[in-house]
Amino acid sequence: MLRPSTQRYSVTRPLYSEDTFEDEHAKVYRKHKRLLDHFIQYFTCTSERAKNAAVSLLPIIGWMKIYSIKDWLLNDIVSGVSTGLVAVLQGLAFSLLASISTWYGLYAAFFPVIMYFFLGTSRHISVGSFPILSLMVGAVVTRLVPDEGPPANITAFEGLTKDEQRILVSASLTFLVGLFQLGMGLLQVGFIVMYLSDTLISGFTTAAAVHILVSQLKFVLGLTVPGFSGPLSIIYTLESVFTQITSTNIHDLVTSIVVMVTVLGVKEINDRFKSKLPVPIPIEVIMTVIACGVSYAFNFSENHGVDVVGKIPNTFESPIAPSLQLFQMTAVEAFPIAIVGFAVAFAVAKVYSVKHDYIIDGNQELIAFGASNIFGGAFKSLAASTALSRSAVQESTGGKTQIAGLLSAIIVLVVILGIGFLLEPLPKSLLGAVVIVNLKGMLMQVVTVPYLWKKDRPDCIVWVGTCLAAIFLGLDLGLAVGLGLELLTVVFRAQFPRCCVLANISGTDIYRDRKDYVNIYEPEGVKIFRIPSPIFFANIDFFRDKLKDAVGFNPLRILRKRNKAVKKIKKMIKKGELTLTSVRLESEEESNMEDLDKPTDYSDLPIQVNWNTELPANIRVPPVNIHSLILDFSAVSFLDISALKGLKALKEFLRVNVDVYIVGCDPYIIEKLRNCKFFDDEIKTSIFFLTIHDAMLFIHDNGALYNIIQRNQCYDKSPVTFVLATLCRSPGHHED
Repeated sequence: MLRPSTQRYSVTRPLYSEDTFEDEHAKVYRKHKRLLDHFIQYFTCTSERAKNAAVSLLPIIGWMKIYSIKDWLLNDIVSGVSTGLVAVLQGLAFSLLASISTWYGLYAAFFPVIMYFFLGTSRHISVGSFPILSLMVGAVVTRLVPDEGPPANITAFEGLTKDEQRILVSASLTFLVGLFQLGMGLLQVGFIVMYLSDTLISGFTTAAAVHILVSQLKFVLGLTVPGFSGPLSIIYTLESVFTQITSTNIHDLVTSIVVMVTVLGVKEINDRFKSKLPVPIPIEVIMTVIACGVSYAFNFSENHGVDVVGKIPNTFESPIAPSLQLFQMTAVEAFPIAIVGFAVAFAVAKVYSVKHDYIIDGNQELIAFGASNIFGGAFKSLAASTALSRSAVQESTGGKTQIAGLLSAIIVLVVILGIGFLLEPLPKSLLGAVVIVNLKGMLMQVVTVPYLWKKDRPDCIVWVGTCLAAIFLGLDLGLAVGLGLELLTVVFRAQFPRCCVLANISGTDIYRDRKDYVNIYEPEGVKIFRIPSPIFFANIDFFRDKLKDAVGFNPLRILRKRNKAVKKIKKMIKKGELTLTSVRLESEEESNMEDLDKPTDYSDLPIQVNWNTELPANIRVPPVNIHSLILDFSAVSFLDISALKGLKALKEFLRVNVDVYIVGCDPYIIEKLRNCKFFDDEIKTSIFFLTIHDAMLFIHDNGALYNIIQRNQCYDKSPVTFVLATLCRSPGHHED
């Protein structure tokens, strides 16, 4: 096999402009569908479409048909039990973030899971409470029902206790989140998640982890800290914590430290020896059992003032109807919660779908989570998404399908109805410690900042800006700021791209930025200008300015100065201040020279002017040191109307005798130019070539035709004689 440096290829083909290529190669005719055709096709029902729609709406039908009881069932059982134990603990812990009673977190690990089992397309994510969503719900709960002061003026609050009011807010908000997600799924807008880049999500989740960490300090330290919401709420929370730091409950603090150190250590062992362990060590569950036993034995609640989970009802509460008034007051917060919940779940689902080779549908995932949150909200559940650690447990313990998720919901059901009373002495400080330990992955994302700063500074700005805004302004406003920064970077990249002048790598048909290579050849009198992005209203002026910088002159300014100079010469000839004497040189092309060289603006002038020589009467016109300009459009994906108008300025180059060629242009852009009446007597389709090298060969091959013998003509002006040489027409110029 030849080494890459020694491989060669040789291609012999005609020189192609776009016109000659289309003449020699016929296009395939494709009929474009009208809007009516799309409507008819969309609403036409066949048995095959009905079957596909049913499978799409109920993905369980698809994977149930291929389910292998012998190979998969045992794995799903082991995974379901392991995930269920983790889901119980996380449900209790994450409910603290939402500022509601702990057992409602268990509902989030049951009701949404049942609905997702039928509607979800991912086989491996564990549906339930997610710390960031719980925190965002908690911000709304504390805003409408604060720890101190009266609740918001809402009719549905009448006759309810503070805890019941908070549950109503949480349930109504979850229901509304589900409505948003279901609506977006039905409208097929699952693509919206593409606007949340990995950088933005990383910065946002890091900020959310900081908020979660601060919110759990009151449980770790055993303090009574009121809930704050809105901008700078994290500052007010930290101020309240540090003013009470001397009142720390030592038993809570010691419990938290022991739990965090132990859990972190065992999790490190799980990660290091995961290939040798049949299942990860369920250290959170083990520590929960130990903490419950110690708390019960020493009566932490009564003897040491430790805040515990307390009574857990051994039955489900009756469903409630959401409050329409709460819908109006929480809609602004519900939409970002819906987006964040779906984005996180979809990102995790996509990772596992690639790993296990199956397809997930973003729109169906929106429908699944929407229905899950509507169903869960009716039964007072927290807003559901997926927790990364819980999904990792479900997948790493061998889970194959959502049967594992269903079994985890059954474990939660057993805890709620049967053994929930065993968790009543569980210290909340342990739950807070478990939450903080699970933040490790999100908090460690901060180490990516130096990497982003070195590799992509706009992305780094998005990360830092999103993170800081979410920390200090709140998660909802922080997400909005992050989206704004992300859009600004997109606009900045598109509006101010890196334009460059290309030159030829000697001995090849390859053209690269002339600043990047040593062995490079820039053709004399030719400028090759690369445009590396779409051209639209926001960057057309930028491109024109960069083009002028690249060629070294302003064609419109040159044209105006030439017209002024011609008028002055005509005036001097008319007054007799400048007389013409001709010196004829014999040439085969002399008879055609006048036709080839005659600019339209100079029709009344009896001679041709070489603008690059000294002119009479101190007339000064800046010289034009190029004869051809090549624009590389290979990276231009679209043009808008403003760009079309801006490109009309190419006429300015033509009028100062600089031929313009456009190469690598998408045929659909050329078709758009035709439809928009872009071409006229000056700008023709013949300026388009397939490649830069085609255009260069055309310029080179036609150079001899226009390299005519210069003819000198003298103007006598006593007592000095001025000589004006004829203007050499630029190579490649074609008369209209």
